[in-house]
Amino acid sequence: MIHYLFKKLLIAIPLLFIVSFLTFVLVHLSPHDPAKLILQAQEVPEITEGLLEQTRKDFGLDQPLIVQYFQWLLSCLKLDFGESYVNGLPVWKILGPAFINTLKLTFVSSVAIMVSSVLLGVLCAFKEGKWIDKSIRGSMFFLTAMPSYLLASLLVWYVSVRLDLLPTSGMTGFQSYFLPVLVITISYAGIYFRNVRSSMLANMNEDYVLYARASGLSEGKVLLYVLKNSLQVTISIFGMAIPIILGSTVVVENVFAWPGLGSLSIKAILGRDFPIIQAYVLIVATFFVVFNTLSDVVNVAMNPKLRKEL
Repeated sequence: MIHYLFKKLLIAIPLLFIVSFLTFVLVHLSPHDPAKLILQAQEVPEITEGLLEQTRKDFGLDQPLIVQYFQWLLSCLKLDFGESYVNGLPVWKILGPAFINTLKLTFVSSVAIMVSSVLLGVLCAFKEGKWIDKSIRGSMFFLTAMPSYLLASLLVWYVSVRLDLLPTSGMTGFQSYFLPVLVITISYAGIYFRNVRSSMLANMNEDYVLYARASGLSEGKVLLYVLKNSLQVTISIFGMAIPIILGSTVVVENVFAWPGLGSLSIKAILGRDFPIIQAYVLIVATFFVVFNTLSDVVNVAMNPKLRKEL
């Protein structure tokens, strides 16, 4: 197990270096001079050659690219992502509160997705081919195919405007979570519950289920065994759900005016605030790498067969 964990770290660390480098060169991929982009973001009325030279010196843009990268990387390890091009504030001071707000939304949504996916998957597996199975799969397929911005807009119009039950936007309390979480849950639970259902059906046809029932075990205990073995297959999917949700809250946050990373990233893109964009991309990419590694490790810890193959 320790050998496997060490091997996964050997893969994850170089991958994080590659991700960080690609994130850093994001600003240099633009055909425009980075110094000019900084001055344009600051709305400087007249950009002169002398001002460009001074800006390059102030932001270290006159140094070789590899030197700039390692300086930026060392600063990022200290959670220092530089200063905003627009207002000159430290990026983490702007990004930190938005990151916490998005993490809250992601955590609540992930729990809702996992619980609803397992419940719907188990129910459909035990009612395979019956009307309830077909109804749930059909309705979830329809809702999953619906664009999240359209579903969010319909819910705002009906629940918040017409029925006046929940706030339309902002982060004002517990009620503010309901609609954004509902939209995210519908969008992803409709995908993940099918994996749970398929895994449940595959395990229910295994010989150990027949032997367990023949031994006189109750249906409740049989269900727990089947569910445990089924979740071993879907643990990787659930593990990757968290970074996927974290990186895909842009639409939902903008519809509901949620003060998170999604809303902040759109403003940064429109304002060409590259330090914030770089920090956002790096955080989301790091979450993908870390959770992918963790899901693999958890899978190995839960499955004795995988441990024997190491």
